Amino acid sequence: MDVLSFIKQKKIVSIARRISPDRIVEAAKAVNSGGIFCLEITFDQSSGSCIADTAKSISEVKKTLGSKMCIGAGTVVSVEQVRTAFEAGADFILAPDTNPAVISEAKKLGLVCVPGAMTPTEIQNAWNLGADIVKVFPAGYLGLDYIKAVRAPISNVPLMAVGGVNEKNIKDFLGAGYCSCGIGSNIMKESLINEGKFEELSLLAKKFVF
Repeated sequence: MDVLSFIKQKKIVSIARRISPDRIVEAAKAVNSGGIFCLEITFDQSSGSCIADTAKSISEVKKTLGSKMCIGAGTVVSVEQVRTAFEAGADFILAPDTNPAVISEAKKLGLVCVPGAMTPTEIQNAWNLGADIVKVFPAGYLGLDYIKAVRAPISNVPLMAVGGVNEKNIKDFLGAGYCSCGIGSNIMKESLINEGKFEELSLLAKKFVF
């Protein structure tokens, strides 16, 4: 699988935050059946077991869905977490910031790397450090006019919108110049997952696919 091309082609990355390892596989299967093929499983930095939990979740989803889904590790803030994601079978990593050590390690291991940035300087810096896509966060608060202005001089850098994307505005974000969108609780609703309502989760995922 060409991971970078796959993300750009499928466009939607569903973000699983604080989903327990014993429910993540069913949740992943549900959004996949709804037409979403990229999943980010985040490290919960507030949890002392985040390394083990995220590794287990990535490994279990990869084992179950294989090539049906492209799996990323999210909120990666250290070299240790990059290595954990790689060893668990992740295809790409996403970070909330632009950390040169994280980007370097990801590239060394052959992982597609999506660091976070906000300003034009940060976006260009992430790209120069080796980012494959730059995650603009929080995209929803910055607005579409902001990114259109940024895209004018920085048209060569692929950008992913994260924060504030929903089924009503996703086409607007993509039309403004983003190559993909990361979507968290607007798809991966914790209440549905905890109640085992995976059919509803699948139907929710379908609303984003076009």
